[in-house]
Amino acid sequence: MKDNFEKRKKLLCEFVNDRAYVPMKFKEIAHLLQVAKDGRAELRAIIDTLMMEGRISLMKDGRYKKGSERQLRGIYRANERGFGFVILEEAQEDIFIAECNSNHALQGDLVEVMLLPATSGKRQEGKIVNVVERGMKQVVGLFQENKNYGFVIPDDVHFSKDIFIPKEKMKEAKTGQKVVVELTTYGDEKKKPEGKIVEILGFANEAGTDILSLIKNTDIPIEFPVRVLNQAEKVPDSVSVADCEGRRDFRNCLTITIDGEDAKDLDDAITLTKDGDIYTLGVHIADVTNYVQEKSALDREALKRGTSIYLADRVVPMLPQKLSNGICSLNEGVDRLALSCIMQVDKTGELIGQEVVESVICVDRRMSYTEVSAILEAQIPPVGYTDELLEMLLEMQKLSKCLRAKRYKRGGIDFDFPEAKVLLDERGKPTEIRAYERNVASKIIEDFMLLANETVAETYFWQEIPFVYRVHEAPENEKIQKLNLFLNNIGYTMHIGKNEVKSKEMQKLLAKVEGKPEEPLVSRLALRSMKQAKYTPENLGHFGLAATYYTHFTSPIRRYSDLQIHRIIKEVLRGRMNQDKRDHYTHILQEVTKHISMAERRAEEIERDTIKLKKVEYMQGYVGEVFDGVISSITKWGIYVELPNTIEGLVHVVNMKDDHYDYVEERCEMVGEHTRKTYRLGESVQIQVLNADTLRRVIDFIFV
Repeated sequence: MKDNFEKRKKLLCEFVNDRAYVPMKFKEIAHLLQVAKDGRAELRAIIDTLMMEGRISLMKDGRYKKGSERQLRGIYRANERGFGFVILEEAQEDIFIAECNSNHALQGDLVEVMLLPATSGKRQEGKIVNVVERGMKQVVGLFQENKNYGFVIPDDVHFSKDIFIPKEKMKEAKTGQKVVVELTTYGDEKKKPEGKIVEILGFANEAGTDILSLIKNTDIPIEFPVRVLNQAEKVPDSVSVADCEGRRDFRNCLTITIDGEDAKDLDDAITLTKDGDIYTLGVHIADVTNYVQEKSALDREALKRGTSIYLADRVVPMLPQKLSNGICSLNEGVDRLALSCIMQVDKTGELIGQEVVESVICVDRRMSYTEVSAILEAQIPPVGYTDELLEMLLEMQKLSKCLRAKRYKRGGIDFDFPEAKVLLDERGKPTEIRAYERNVASKIIEDFMLLANETVAETYFWQEIPFVYRVHEAPENEKIQKLNLFLNNIGYTMHIGKNEVKSKEMQKLLAKVEGKPEEPLVSRLALRSMKQAKYTPENLGHFGLAATYYTHFTSPIRRYSDLQIHRIIKEVLRGRMNQDKRDHYTHILQEVTKHISMAERRAEEIERDTIKLKKVEYMQGYVGEVFDGVISSITKWGIYVELPNTIEGLVHVVNMKDDHYDYVEERCEMVGEHTRKTYRLGESVQIQVLNADTLRRVIDFIFV
């Protein structure tokens, strides 16, 4: 019966949308379609449904015409509480979808959404009228076996229904194991989704199963295909004499790498000399394109992955280990091929000369951020080295300060949120979580990489060739106005020009709140008001860095954007950038940049989820214990408190039992109805750990 209704609805929709159709009244439509009187109630119901979906609209004179084209396409993002949002394909604000308007859409589905009439709500609402394509083909979850069937409880809290597994499709899975389920039906209001088990990941409490489950819940590939590994095996283990021909030779220059202690894929090396007041800075980047040819199996797989992903207990690399840790990595004491950006910089940090060349280098010393910071603090040369290295490190520090001051002067914004450092034991259990602050050495490398990225972007922009830029557009005016309103309510101001804000104003704001209780919140709100950075073939500038030209050039082992840029640069250096090549890159870069931007988002999400999971797991050992913390955020459903080790938990309003509390949005405060007790951002509080739920990845606190 329902199928017949849908068929007739489709036919009527096609009829009204036909080019030959002219607006008609109900009776005219019924007469033309030869609908008998006893079928007209159904015709009326079909027309009403199509009107509600926006496919048909009613004119003032009672005639029906083609819909007002208010349907949009986007990806559905579900919330565990039932509602969700549609992320539009166009760069518009997300559309809120109430649970009753979700039309059984699931997380990740491509949907068509109809905008609903504006209400008093502050966000545009919509109704999903069609699921165009299912986003979730596979689901990871915990298997439970019954006598004649099984079911899987999904890990993803956005997938709210258990999945039925027929006995013949259980693949010998056992209760308590994490499994991957391929969905065969998606269910409806009466029937559960159904699937078959395609992979058993291991028991939930086994080392590494939790993070493996997170990875498998995405479309991130873990293992490399055989053809990719075979191609990687053919790559040489060392640089030959022939490889070095025609390259600039820097092997006699004092060259160092500075990375984290556990880093194995070393992308960048540094040389620095000084003549009078002029520095010559060499940023030498691994020449990955020498081993990864365009359209090869290695290249296609690298593009598919888009980026390496760094998780708490493993790395999911963009390139096989033979390349990423071997011939491409700038390891100590061995010759390596590089693409070098050589820059002359004066004592004010002004760039006065630059060139990009193909080169060969040999790293003299592989150093860590911790080691370099300790050397600079003590000003003692490292063991086994002369004063030459110490002198170079001291000059690197001076140049870094000049570059940072210059960037600050032009309006560059520095969000210095501490990252979480998670330490695991051999079973993958978190033993310590602490704030990981940037030190002087990491800032030096950051400054040098930023300069190289800007220099390369500007150099090739003026050559007017197809290129990949890292862009960060100015914030939308509506978000800035909202931020400014909140700032006014807590005693701060920010100058906004005509429909725009300058990065310098954002910088001044962060300077005003530095060291004050409200600093964390203002910094977070300022960051949230900004757009996300992305890759595009158009040079749109970088708002956060206050840079007119910016790209990603310095990490081709772990980012495809940099690999793509190296390939273009080498075409230019070798005189091959003819019209055919220009047309080729113009043709592919739009799709490449869109894909790698999405891959970056995907990597960020799983990295964030992994850290969150380990934080929850860590706090399970501290349920009932009391800690000091700071109020980091306030919402209508509760108060978030951050501990000194970066762990954040929620004091839900239902657990604030000394009073009924109301959320005052304009001041971002929680106020007791009877006691008038007020909780404010940045306030120091004591909390007790109430619960830590690894399934939902949430930590619940209560106030002491």
